[in-house]
Amino acid sequence: MASILIVDDERNILSSLGGALGRQGYTVDTAATLAAARGKLREAYDAVLLDVRLPDGSGVDLLAEVREQAPDTVVVMMSGHATIDEAVRSTRLGAYDFLEKPVSLERLIVILAHARRARSLEAENRRLRGAWADAIVGGSPAIERVLAEIEKAGPAEARVLIQGENGTGKELVARALHASSPRRAMPFVPVNCSAIPEELVESELFGHERGAFTGATQSRRGKFEEAHGGTLFLDEIGDLSPRAQTKLLRVLQESELTRVGGSRSVRVDVRVIAATNQDLKSLVKNGAFREDLYFRLAVIPIAVPPLRERRADIPLLVDAFVAALGRGRRRRFAREALDLLSGYGFPGNVRELRNMVERLLIMSDAEAIGAAEVRAVLPAGAAAPPADARLADAVQVFERREIERAIAEAGGNVTRAAQRLGLERSHLYKKMKKLGMSE
Repeated sequence: MASILIVDDERNILSSLGGALGRQGYTVDTAATLAAARGKLREAYDAVLLDVRLPDGSGVDLLAEVREQAPDTVVVMMSGHATIDEAVRSTRLGAYDFLEKPVSLERLIVILAHARRARSLEAENRRLRGAWADAIVGGSPAIERVLAEIEKAGPAEARVLIQGENGTGKELVARALHASSPRRAMPFVPVNCSAIPEELVESELFGHERGAFTGATQSRRGKFEEAHGGTLFLDEIGDLSPRAQTKLLRVLQESELTRVGGSRSVRVDVRVIAATNQDLKSLVKNGAFREDLYFRLAVIPIAVPPLRERRADIPLLVDAFVAALGRGRRRRFAREALDLLSGYGFPGNVRELRNMVERLLIMSDAEAIGAAEVRAVLPAGAAAPPADARLADAVQVFERREIERAIAEAGGNVTRAAQRLGLERSHLYKKMKKLGMSE
């Protein structure tokens, strides 16, 4: 039997909603203040119905606490005088839905039923994905698309080419692919191709025999042999020299290599995942990268989005970095500080955001990092994105949630879901594709 906590300072709402949900089979508990709700939340609830404005503070603050302490608990916000800012902020913090008072009981029951099914599916997906998904933080359509691609590509043996700007988390994606594959118990060996001097690339990748060159006083295995049975991650693959590209192509074709200075063939069983921040197709056209090698590597391409295309994930990323870097102290970023960070373009992507959060945690003694501290570390002239860009993020999250709800309420029938949404079926399919949703 599902349990629900209703938090509202109006007695008639506690009574009417509590009675109605009780008749639907819920175990209902109530609280009229934030303090009372915090006391109740020492116990676990399946769902919380939470008013935005309470006598002793904002329900949005309690929402953040619930999402941190019990992420599987469904939180539905409600308000009699809601603003767009409150709705957007609640959505960013993880509210499942936002209802205006007077609350429609029929709509509330449908929302709670759908939320329970969705949370059950999410829990099952986490169990199936295992730990590999935990490190990739975000709930935006762009990141959900990447997670879905990892889930499909991970168990396969096909090679993957990960493309994205510096700092977007390409190695995290590569490690997730490895962790979700049958090779997960075998080595994951990363190699930064751009960090190896050109004259040593072949030795580093394929190994060398004693006396192969000056300083080679003993034989040495290369990264391919180290990764035998597992995954070899070749980062910045676009920086490989033409000679190294030729030897790499042969290894991929034959699954065997010859060490530098050697004559014996060595069999290797390795899944290669490559990554680049360059446009390899352009390099192929310019003759700087072998076309046949490109097609060998890009069996499954995965594009990692820059942070500016997933601004809605910034508060979630900040929370994750605070938890990792806070050294046990309970720290947080004020709403105004998060808004400033969400408005910055982050040319260095997630890596730049992490560095900025770490700097702020070190340089500030405050429990709550405010807007003034964030302004002090933002580059001069950093401006917020246009209002329509921020609105687009919120609209994407809203549209995805409404489509998911309509499909669930229609029993998975897309035609009926389109009718519920007042759309043509073809229009709904196009919108789903744009949002990165599978049929």
